[in-house]
Amino acid sequence: MTFSKKLLNWYAQHGRKNLPWQKNRTAYGVWVSEIMLQQTQVVTVIPYFEKFMLSFPDVLALANAHEDDVLHHWSGLGYYARARNLHRAAQQVRDEHNGVFPLSFDDVLALPGVGQSTAGAILAQAEGQRHAILDGNVKRVLARFHAVHGWSGQKKVQDQLWVFAESHTPKKQLADYTQAIMDLGATLCKRSKPDCEVCPLNAQCVAFATEQVALLPTPKPRKTLPVKSVRMLLLRNDSQQILLEKRPPTGIWGGLWSLPEMPLSDKVTDWCSEHYQLEINTSEELPVVRHTFSHFHLDITPCIADVNNPGQSVMEAERRVWYKACQSNRSKQNSEQTMGLSLGLATPVSNLLNRIYEEKP
Repeated sequence: MTFSKKLLNWYAQHGRKNLPWQKNRTAYGVWVSEIMLQQTQVVTVIPYFEKFMLSFPDVLALANAHEDDVLHHWSGLGYYARARNLHRAAQQVRDEHNGVFPLSFDDVLALPGVGQSTAGAILAQAEGQRHAILDGNVKRVLARFHAVHGWSGQKKVQDQLWVFAESHTPKKQLADYTQAIMDLGATLCKRSKPDCEVCPLNAQCVAFATEQVALLPTPKPRKTLPVKSVRMLLLRNDSQQILLEKRPPTGIWGGLWSLPEMPLSDKVTDWCSEHYQLEINTSEELPVVRHTFSHFHLDITPCIADVNNPGQSVMEAERRVWYKACQSNRSKQNSEQTMGLSLGLATPVSNLLNRIYEEKP
């Protein structure tokens, strides 16, 4: 029995068939789910996807939305470039494809944020087109099944995995097969403690036969992450409003609303006077909060500072706002509603704001 046939038989009995993007399946819905699923687990994505689709039910609704609203719906998912690319891609579909999501591989691949594997996954699942995929789960399955050594970020290794991915992709049942191989990697052929004994492919899996499962796939060479430090200011006026700033469109948390940042070496009073024309009445530093990105650690020193009669001295159109949080029904799982925001916030910033308002009597 072939690789794909065994996988499809397993999927028929054990695969996930009730995911929200599988219901009333459309290329638009599959596209949104695939972008959300990049570097994020299914269980995390599901509530975000459902809320996102309620607000942006089709590509035109997404294209015509304000970026702040899109980023607000993405708050907490991380890797915010995905949301910005999704918004830009929707506008490209609106402007270049008359608002109809394209169904040719080259057109889908041309959308911002869409690579070869994502384009293939969209069209295979939504349209049954024959395209191989090679996301993280698939790389793990194929690296073990064929005992492919070497980090998949290396071109030679990735090219080899693509050859295997193409060779195993069947001519029929493309939607099921695509979901099946991703499901196998997510549920059985896991990164750690894989369930090899019940895997439908174990009889032909080279890594299983040669006891190399724990060694494959070859991990990315580890390196020590650098540490960057910054002070974040929670500038609070007499109305208990906190100053937020819109970050540049590129870089970390691009396009999101955040707290003003300043070097640890500078004095808060001098910095606020120079940059915001604000007089500080009192200030208090809180314990350091560490947030880890893929390429560095960020150590945040929060500082609450009460300011005197700010007026409009710090306001710049579309870049800064004084924000007052809702004072009721606070809960971690409903933090966006709690904050009363229609703005995108990075998780550490949202957590700091919630913490400050939780501590208020």
